[in-house]
Amino acid sequence: MSGKRLLLLIVLGVLFVVGSGTIYVVDEREKAIVFQFGEIVRWDDQPGIHFKKPFVNNVKKYDARMQTLDADPEEYLTLEKKNLIVDSFVKWRVEDAFKYYTKLGGLASNARSRLSQRVNDALRSEFGKRTVQQVIAGDRKQIMDVVREAIDKDSREFGIVVVDLRLKRVDLDPEISGSIYQRMVAERSRVAKELRAQGAQTAEVIRADADRQREIILANAGRDAQVTRGRGDAKATKVFADAFGKDREFYRFYRSLDAYQSTFSTPDNLLVIEPSSEFFRYFNQASPAN
Repeated sequence: MSGKRLLLLIVLGVLFVVGSGTIYVVDEREKAIVFQFGEIVRWDDQPGIHFKKPFVNNVKKYDARMQTLDADPEEYLTLEKKNLIVDSFVKWRVEDAFKYYTKLGGLASNARSRLSQRVNDALRSEFGKRTVQQVIAGDRKQIMDVVREAIDKDSREFGIVVVDLRLKRVDLDPEISGSIYQRMVAERSRVAKELRAQGAQTAEVIRADADRQREIILANAGRDAQVTRGRGDAKATKVFADAFGKDREFYRFYRSLDAYQSTFSTPDNLLVIEPSSEFFRYFNQASPAN
């Protein structure tokens, strides 16, 4: 190999080393800090290609993707001093590389430890303000929102952002869940008994009112029937009176027919009367006299 070619290779090698020491790339999933002789000189680089002083600056990169803190279940006391077993997780990411490095040493383990402590303190405070019934009935979302906002505000001091917090499970302590369940059953039974009693009372009132309405309706119907019957009888009597007043002989004939019908309606009736008696007057005549 000639001396010129060797020199060219040496120059290219030096340029490569210098160039590689001058250029660095920050991925969009990373945060970077630039140091100069151990001191931070820059930490706000955006994703892309950047330059640094070779042999003078060095760069540390930190994962800025979403990370999960899935803590072990913890016990918390409610307002009535009842134990609840709570399993939660937190979604977080690095936001400020400078604070992350200066406050936590740039270590994810330190971030998880600090977050875990903040989450425990915040959850203990929120559960301590509520009863078991409030927690189970519908305050879980409010608890998650309050705790997330509180720990996010605190966590920004060391360069991380809390994106989400969830309560995966909230259970009663097995030692007290049985007694609480029995109390809930007793309470539900008491309420059911009260509702049944109220229903029976209401049914009696409705039944009594229906009976009263029935008596009123029947009484009114009977009264109306008597009035109608009386009017009909009066009208019939008037018709008969008018008819009989016009023909007295027909009236006597009609009354005789009524007497015959009443007398001979049953075969057991026995009469001892002369055929020429007034009773058989119309039997003995071919036709009624005019």
